[in-house]
Order: sequence, then structure tokens, then C-alpha cells
Amino acid sequence: MKRSPAVSTSLLALVLLAAGCGYNQIQTMDERVNQAKGQIETQLQRRADLVPNLVETVRGVAKQESTVFTSVADARARLSGAVQSGDVGQMAEANQQLTAGLGRLLAIVENYPELRSSESFRALQDQLEGTENRIAVARQDYNTAVGEYNAYIRRFPYNLTARIFGSGSREYFEAAPGSETAPKVQF
Repeated sequence: MKRSPAVSTSLLALVLLAAGCGYNQIQTMDERVNQAKGQIETQLQRRADLVPNLVETVRGVAKQESTVFTSVADARARLSGAVQSGDVGQMAEANQQLTAGLGRLLAIVENYPELRSSESFRALQDQLEGTENRIAVARQDYNTAVGEYNAYIRRFPYNLTARIFGSGSREYFEAAPGSETAPKVQF
């Protein structure tokens, strides 16, 4: 049986309409993911910017601990580079490396009571702690936005729209392997 051109045109229009469903919502959700990723980048950069001041404060008192200072400086540089690249996986890995270096740096502080009582050191430590909290909130917001976006583009008919416009799933900001275990500080 042969279809008339009107029926074929109507079917094509119906398919295009169904496939076009959700395009604006996909774009809105994608932008929400980008915004949340930007917040992570901002907070990671803030953290990276605080680290040199913290290192210099500790360095003034603990001159013999140069290997830790070097490792923290290298980890900070990797974090800054990862933030610039925008790659979520690289940011997570570089953040974990900086966390490990800062853990060693703060362990050194325990050996220097005059440093722990320093007003500037305590202020820097408080700022760093606040930044850590902001990073945690930004990661949660990002992962929530990614989850909503990924779920949306998998549902019918939105999966057709996503496929047509090349909208693929987004990567979560995941903790590095082993981060579920608290670091051990030994003197």
C-alpha cells in the first residue's frame, strides 16, 4: 500500500516534533552543569591561591622541611593546570594530590608550637578550611546537576533530541581512589 505525500509529511513532522521535544530543557540543564563546574573551578583555584601563603608562613619557621614544600608547590601547579584545562577527572586527581601534600604540611606544623599560635597561620588555616567546605558544596551541586542532566537525556523522547544534537552524558566529579580512608599522620 502506497502512502500519500500528505501522510508521509505528517509522519515526518510528528517524528521531528517528538525528536525536538526537550531541546531547550537539555540546553538549560547543560548550562546548569557548566555553571556548577565553574563553581568547582573557582573554589579549587581559590584553594590553590591560598596554598602559597600557607607554605610561606610554615617555611619561615620550618626551614628544614623543603621536600614537603616542593611537593605542595608541585601539587598546586598541577591543580592550577587542571583547573585551566577544565577536565573534571584531572581536577579531581590534582585536588587529591594537593590534599595529600597539605596533610603532610599540616603534620609539620604540629612540630612547631610557635607556628600553631601564629595569628596569620591560624587565619590562613581558617580560610583554607572554609574553602574546603565550599569545594565540597560545589562538588555536590555539580554532581546533582550532572545526575539530573544525564537522567533527562536518557528518557524518551529526549534521548532522540540529545542524540540528534550530540548531547552526551557528562562526567561526575568523583573522589580519587583511596580517599575514603583518612590520611594517617605519623611523627
